[in-house]
Amino acid sequence: MKFIRFIINDIEKIGILDKTEKQIIELFIVQEKNRKDSMIEFIEKIREKDLEIIKNRVDNEVGKYKIEEVIVCSPIRKPIHDIICVGVNYKKHLIETQEKFDKSFQTPEKTVYFSKRATEIIGTNQAIQSRIDLDEKLDYEVELAVIIGEMGKNIPKEDVEKYIFGYSIFNDISARGLQKEHIQWYRGKSIDTYSAMGPVILHKSALSFPLELDICSEVNNELRQNSNTRYMLSNISKLISEISQGITLEPGDIIITGTPDGVGLGFNPPKFLKKEDIIKCKIEKIGELINKVE
Repeated sequence: MKFIRFIINDIEKIGILDKTEKQIIELFIVQEKNRKDSMIEFIEKIREKDLEIIKNRVDNEVGKYKIEEVIVCSPIRKPIHDIICVGVNYKKHLIETQEKFDKSFQTPEKTVYFSKRATEIIGTNQAIQSRIDLDEKLDYEVELAVIIGEMGKNIPKEDVEKYIFGYSIFNDISARGLQKEHIQWYRGKSIDTYSAMGPVILHKSALSFPLELDICSEVNNELRQNSNTRYMLSNISKLISEISQGITLEPGDIIITGTPDGVGLGFNPPKFLKKEDIIKCKIEKIGELINKVE
């Protein structure tokens, strides 16, 4: 099941893609003011029996809205907390970071965690509003996003999948100059519109666990990153179990799991983004996230 947030006639709705993946079956309408993000509210309230009913609708109904008739939004507009990020979680990206970005960066003994602020996550076909005045070294990072479905703390590795709702594609857009100047990554990762996710959340039931998904990115149709999630240094079970030790995870929390090699800073000379560039981030079975730099 692929869950989608969209707008039609200025009304925000939640839906699922039908079997053709070209039309949307509406699940409910959110019209209340001062509400929580509608997808987070949906994830909090949904139960297994409801998912069975929804699955039956996917199998038997034709969607009411065509994809091209609606505005597809990021599945989650605003995270309830900062996005939890995992750094240098693919070996080849760790190497390119050390060789091209920061030669003093030591190979971490443990998983690297940091956070990324997003007042609003942009969706597919929405523009990245570049702040070249702040930093000309604008970069892309395709990442698998894990969406938490159940509140949990001190989660054992073997139980991690129970706490996952589903998966999406994330572009962790980064200002490399600011990252280096501040000796940490928060500001360079957190500029407005530098978080893109979508186009859907794929429910966990559609994938076998642990995940082995092809993951890649293209800039102006040039393949840049090309890997598979099986090459993560810390897999999803380890990440979620570890971060939950002493920290409560809540429904709708977003964990982005690191990027493979092939980012702009890894080339000689670097291939940083410019205005009018189009970035496509793709993950097998989930889909394609497309954004243009403005």
